[in-house]
Amino acid sequence: MTKPVAVSFIGAGNLAWHLAPALDNAGYYVKEVYSRDRRNADALVERLYDAEAKTDLDFSSSKSSIFIVAVSDDVIGDIAQEIALPEEAILVHTSGSQPLSVLGYAATPNLGVFYPLQTFTKNKKVEFNSVPIFIESESTVGEKLLMAMAKEIAKGVLYLAQEIMKENALSFEWLKPLISEMITKSLAIGPENAQTGPARRGDLETLDKHMDFLKDDETVSELYKIISQDIVDRYTREL
Repeated sequence: MTKPVAVSFIGAGNLAWHLAPALDNAGYYVKEVYSRDRRNADALVERLYDAEAKTDLDFSSSKSSIFIVAVSDDVIGDIAQEIALPEEAILVHTSGSQPLSVLGYAATPNLGVFYPLQTFTKNKKVEFNSVPIFIESESTVGEKLLMAMAKEIAKGVLYLAQEIMKENALSFEWLKPLISEMITKSLAIGPENAQTGPARRGDLETLDKHMDFLKDDETVSELYKIISQDIVDRYTREL
């Protein structure tokens, strides 16, 4: 990478907690972090070389080229509508269950997906070099930038067009790092602390999408429903 590419994060949760420092360490310049909870943005900034916390979504004067939306699925669309971006900015989300089109209302045509297939918690270190990263972009320029960014931190990078995704042509090999990390993390910090995902955070919209995907297999669908409901009930009681 001949010239450092500047990046900004919208969201300071579990994924951003690991991804932002990984990019910083790989030679990218993470300039800004926005979070609805300023304390989360401040905490993530402390892990970065020279970033600043932002209190609003006006990035119109930002020097960043890539803006990474690392928030829960149900607010990605809202962020896309509200965020103000500089010209030629590239806006990407990090969700594995949302289409690229969820960013469609953003004031930029340069949209993409940058999805690390892994489970993240703040208190468990993640080795990105073993994490498969899926990218998608509607532009050649965006694709090249996202490919380059992914290759700086990970070995396994996969570019999947929407039509390929619809065919579900997915390899079990891509899931092995995720399965391994889940088991390792559960043993290290306990399953109750390692639990992540839509059921853990009460994301019913994503759970409904998963159920719809499984609707043709009654047995698996029912099993997923029971387990997910138990997780939702368990963590709701803790609030």
